[in-house]
Amino acid sequence: MTNQEKLELMKEKAKKIEAGGGEKAVEKLHATGRLTARERLSLLFDEGTFMELYQFVEHRCANFGMADKEIPGEGVVTGYGNVNGRTVFAYAQDFGVVGGSLGEMHAIKIVKCLEEAMFAGCPVVGMNDSGGARIQEAVDSLAGYGKIFYKNTMASGMIPQICAIMGPSAGGAVYSPALMDFVYMVKQDYAQMFITGPVVVKATTGEDVSAVELGGAMTHNQKSGVSHFVADTDEDCINQIKTLLSYLPANHNEKPPVIECDDPVDRMEEKLNTIIPESSHRPYDMKKLINMVVDNGDIYESQELFAKNIITCFARMNGSPVGIIANQPRFLAGCLDIDASDKASRFIRFCDCFNIPILTFVDVPGYLPGTKQEFGGIIRHGAKLLYVYPEATVPKITIVTRKAYGGSYLGMCSGESGADMVIAWPTAEIAVMGADGAADIIFRKESAEIKQQKKDQYVAEFATPYQAAKHAMIEQIIEPRETRPVIISALEMLKNKKEDRPYRKHGNIPL
Repeated sequence: MTNQEKLELMKEKAKKIEAGGGEKAVEKLHATGRLTARERLSLLFDEGTFMELYQFVEHRCANFGMADKEIPGEGVVTGYGNVNGRTVFAYAQDFGVVGGSLGEMHAIKIVKCLEEAMFAGCPVVGMNDSGGARIQEAVDSLAGYGKIFYKNTMASGMIPQICAIMGPSAGGAVYSPALMDFVYMVKQDYAQMFITGPVVVKATTGEDVSAVELGGAMTHNQKSGVSHFVADTDEDCINQIKTLLSYLPANHNEKPPVIECDDPVDRMEEKLNTIIPESSHRPYDMKKLINMVVDNGDIYESQELFAKNIITCFARMNGSPVGIIANQPRFLAGCLDIDASDKASRFIRFCDCFNIPILTFVDVPGYLPGTKQEFGGIIRHGAKLLYVYPEATVPKITIVTRKAYGGSYLGMCSGESGADMVIAWPTAEIAVMGADGAADIIFRKESAEIKQQKKDQYVAEFATPYQAAKHAMIEQIIEPRETRPVIISALEMLKNKKEDRPYRKHGNIPL
């Protein structure tokens, strides 16, 4: 065989692999509204930058007639390229090739992708669209999942890991996404994730549930909290992933990317002076408050539909990314509960892993009461917040807008629980508990008239930021309209913050 013939053979093999399952398989995918694996990667990467790796990998299974079966690319496409000019690794399962099923070599391609992303110090994006384990390969398929889980764990905290559920994902296939940092789900019937499907659920529990109800995008974005972002289509999902990547550093040794900011650093927002209602019992929209403070009012919210009593989002201040955690008085009065504690704790740890400063906006009346919360372990779940804030070493700035009561305030990063700077508005109520509850306890033997007088006195003297300021528990009390320039100044002051901690293998977070 001549060199030219060898070259032509290589091109022929590559062309066959790039065709995936063939025209009919592509037509079937398109008919459901899905893109192929290669189309998805083409949308993710800057034009002409994708470099495919391990294209010629083949399975070595001989069971059940597999010896004569060709599986182009092993049902998954892996490689790297540029996303908005920055290097990113990615893999995309190809449902058009034997249902994207995962066999031994399919798994090895994903493991290699994760390994090389770690070596290069670059984010990795996984696009899941698979019928699950390749049954013909038996334990080799099972071991493949184990190798992926191990590599996800080794990469955790070193490089950002993002997963998109763009098709079915069941059984063991759901745990790699769960181990990654952020999960996207496409809001279409073909995108599902669950441990066991509707048939098994019906057989074991008697429950009748559809695949979409059990494991669709809205289920996991609203109820379970497994997914962080929901997208309307494949294209929308990929565009959102690009948005998320724009806030993130390439790895744990880098700082987040800074962009040019056209929003004035010294911008005063007069509406902030009147956003807090006169009555402390009335809600307001914390999201609107945040929009008024950050660059150009832009935020990118994680788990927007889950545990709405707390907000977790990315934004920029003077062009630099920040992670924001905020109580939302519009839902459950901004109380902390089990889901809110879990949601915020994981987000805080991610920000700390990747050097993203943390802003915390506080309006919290307490932990949500009730047997459901107590029996569900609110003590254990609430303790996660008390653990992750002190554990974090990135710059931490806390802004108290209104209520900051008792242990829930400590859970929202008070000065004593790790904040580098605590800024209070004049409307802040920093106290052991709300005035009504305090008055009922302290003045319980007094008449109603005297009790009201004492309560008013308690509010004037204790439900304010001034007691905390007297005892050096907060750094500044500011006019609300000054919030943006004050935060930016504090971030600039803290930009070179370094905090040395005693060596330990790792702490034992109350999971």
